[in-house]
Formats: sequence, structure tokens, C-alpha cells
Amino acid sequence: MIISAAGKNIEIALIENNKLVEIHRQKPTDNFTVGDVFLGKINRITPALNAAFVDIGHKKDAFLHYTDLGPKVRTLQKFASLTAAGKLKYSTLDKFRNEPEIVKTGKIDQVFDKKQTILAQILKEPISTKGPRLSCEITIPGRYLVITPFSDVVAVSKKISTSDERKRLQVLVESIKPKNFGVIVRTAAEGKTTNELFDEVNHLMARWDQICQQLKTAKPPFKLLSELDKTSSLLRDLLTDKFNRIVVDDKDTFESIKEYLSDIAPEMSNILQFHKGSRPIFDVYGVTKQIKHSFGKTATMASGAYIVIEHTEAMHVVDVNSGNKMPSQNQAEAVLKINLEAAEEVARQLRLRDIGGIIIIDFIDMRDAEHRKKLVAAMRKFMKSDRAQHTVLPLSKFGLMQITRQRVRPEVKITTAEKCPTCNGTGKINATILLTDDIERDLNVIMAARPKAKLKLKVHPYVAAYLRKGIPNQQMKWYLAHYRWIQIVPDADFPLTTYKWYDEKDDEIRL
Repeated sequence: MIISAAGKNIEIALIENNKLVEIHRQKPTDNFTVGDVFLGKINRITPALNAAFVDIGHKKDAFLHYTDLGPKVRTLQKFASLTAAGKLKYSTLDKFRNEPEIVKTGKIDQVFDKKQTILAQILKEPISTKGPRLSCEITIPGRYLVITPFSDVVAVSKKISTSDERKRLQVLVESIKPKNFGVIVRTAAEGKTTNELFDEVNHLMARWDQICQQLKTAKPPFKLLSELDKTSSLLRDLLTDKFNRIVVDDKDTFESIKEYLSDIAPEMSNILQFHKGSRPIFDVYGVTKQIKHSFGKTATMASGAYIVIEHTEAMHVVDVNSGNKMPSQNQAEAVLKINLEAAEEVARQLRLRDIGGIIIIDFIDMRDAEHRKKLVAAMRKFMKSDRAQHTVLPLSKFGLMQITRQRVRPEVKITTAEKCPTCNGTGKINATILLTDDIERDLNVIMAARPKAKLKLKVHPYVAAYLRKGIPNQQMKWYLAHYRWIQIVPDADFPLTTYKWYDEKDDEIRL
């Protein structure tokens, strides 16, 4: 995990097997994150949609559909109103009496009234012109467990490897969980001791108590519980023994993560590193280059094949192309190989761009039924590491694969096309023959203002070679004219006609 926090925003890159698989960005102004718990007020009930629009402080009212109320919504609202009125002194639910569950086919106007105050949690962040989406099924997540008030169910992750371990965790958690609280046991709980899980339960109950204490004085709209910041929530959800490095470039963020790791995984504190170099952290670890390569309409793979990703209002469409390197012999095997490579890249792109909704993939046609089965099995395998809920359907008779993927936050969009720095988008540049005249003119101006300055000139490598060519070369002529040796530094990132002057402190001299 590479964390760039030295600028205004925090950017987090997740790298697996030297490939960028996730990029997250957090602005200091992001006030509506999945998992935040709010006290809101219903502004409008729309029976036609069977939904309510709730004011939680966002410029757009949050959307709450009947199907997101949860069966225990009457119990939740009763608890919230009694706590706010000061009639409940404790946050424990041992003696709290649950209300009857609502029916799945009911109407929202039978549950809520207009202007009613409600307790709800953000299910989806604001996307495009839509406000946040809410749920009344409150969950408080930890690293190993998730607690759900007003329930007694203990559910164990199916990803835990053995049935014996699932049974052990089921019995253990049932013995330590508070009454009238349900618990979801996460995959990370595998192999954990009673003490570790008991400490987690106490930590999560403290967060529930925080909600209850704030309810006593809060006036809607009010945030009762903030989800962890993006960095900590990713560490909570992703940190496993497979992690071998976390690198941060900001001292405050480094100390914050160090403290958080000492709480949740002290044995992994040694993998945290502070980046001290002068180069940007994303440049040092190749993240910037991978972002430029991975975003955009087309993504090219190692074999020369490529995929084209198009976005429409209703869905995303991916087209797989073989490029111009398709071998002529054993074409069926070659097509399978390209499709498998494309499937891996598509799975990475969905996760990297956080693409949600319906995705249609047009693979290269395959007639062999076994090859088609292999491709579907491979795509499901590649999608396993994706934390978003998803469904992969078999290939249709037209060779199209349909995937649905959960959308909880806006898609990551990074524009990789750049305006030409040489012509500024005009398509024309000054005559290159005049470049050395421009450099010499600026040198004379600088020397007049700073006669004893130690100067450094950064130019494209071609220009650097030209200035050093021959005896006497241009660099020597400058020395004879000004009695100062001008250091020439080639920089491959510079356009051909761009040059910059720097002083002895490496500060750019602007003319």
C-alpha cells in the first residue's frame, strides 16, 4: 500500500504482484462516507417510489427505499426516540423490548411520517446528481467482527477455509456477544483467540455507546458516528499477512497509521515505512506510470492484445481485440490465451476504476465449448479478490459475458490525455533553430541580475547533446563569456523545446 498524503488530498494505491489494482482518493471535504451514521429528518415521502427523501446535511436529500429499512426498523426508531428523550440511560439492549418486524411487501408511509426524525446509515456515497443512499439496518464494522443491534443472529464468513473453524468461531462468538446484538464474523477472524475477539466486541460496543450518547443532545441533521478515514478503513478491511509493505510520505499520517497498527495488528508495525526522498512517492514506486497506462479508453496487455472500455448511461461495455500479433497456427488455443489474459485485465480494471452496475464484455469468438467454460471459470477466479459484491454470468450464444458489480461510490475517473506542453494544444511550435538563441538571451538576463550565481540548465537530452557537441562547444563559449560554468542537466521528461533554469539551491529561476 502506497499512501501519498503530502498534498491537499490523500491518495492511496494498492499494488498486488507489482500491478496497481486499486486507487482511492480522499478530500478533506468528504463528509459523506459509506458507513457514517446520521440523525436525519424526512423531508418528503413518495409512495410511488415507496421511498423517503431525508435531510442529512447534504445538498441533495438522501434516498431511503422501503427495501433498505430492514425488518427491525420500528425497534430502531423506538430506541432512538426513547434515547433522545432521555428515557434510556444505558446503551446496552439486554432488557430492551423489540417491536414487531415490518413485512417485506409493506409501504413506507405506513412506517414513517413526514418530518419524522430517523436514525440511518449511509449505504452509498453521493454519485453524480444523486444524493447519498441510506439504510436503517445499522452495522458497526471492526477488523474481525461486525455488530448489528436488535438482532441475535451470528453469521460466519463462507470464505473461512474449514467447517471446523467456522463452527469454532460460531460457538465462541455466541458466548461473548452482548444480548440483542447480532454479529457477522469476517474472514480475518480465522484463527483468532477468544481474547482478541472479546477485545473487538468491547471496541465496537464503545462505538455503539458513542452513538447513543450523542443521540441525547443531537438535532437533525447530525453525524452521530464517522466511519474511519479512508486509510484506516482500508487497513481494517484489507490488512492480512500477505501485506509486506506500507509506505507513507507524510509524517502526521505516518504516526496516525503507526498508532492504528499498534492497536489492530502490532505484529505488522514493522512493515510501515516513511518515504524520505525528494521525488514524489507515486513516481518512486511506479504508481504514476501505471495510472497513465491503466486509465483511458484503451488498456494494452503484455501480448499486444488490448481492451477498449466504453461508458454509457446504462452500462459499461468492454471489447477485446487481439491486436496484430495473432499467431496463424492453432488459432483456437491462441484465442483462448488472449481471452484469458483479457479476463484478468478486465477484472483488474473493474476493481481499479471501481466500475459498478452492468458490464458487458465482448470476448473474441470461441467455438469450443470447453474453452468457453474455461473462460467463465477463469473470470470468476480473477474476480474473487474483488471486495464488491458481483455476479458473473456464462457467455451468451453471441459470445457476450455479463457481469453485475455493486456500486457504492462514484467511479474513479482519471484523465490521462495531456495538453501538449510544447504547443499548448495549438499544433504549432516556435522554430527549433531559435531555441539556443532563446536560452542565451535568458542566460544574459540572469547573469546581469545575478553575476555570481551558480546556474543549472535543464533541457531535453537531444538539446543537451547539441550544447556539449564539439570543441569549443556552446557550454565552453558561455564559460568564456561569463566566467561561470553552466551545468547542463538532460531530462527525458522535458519536451524538445522546453528548458528551465535553476539556482544552486535547485529553485527554479522564473523570468
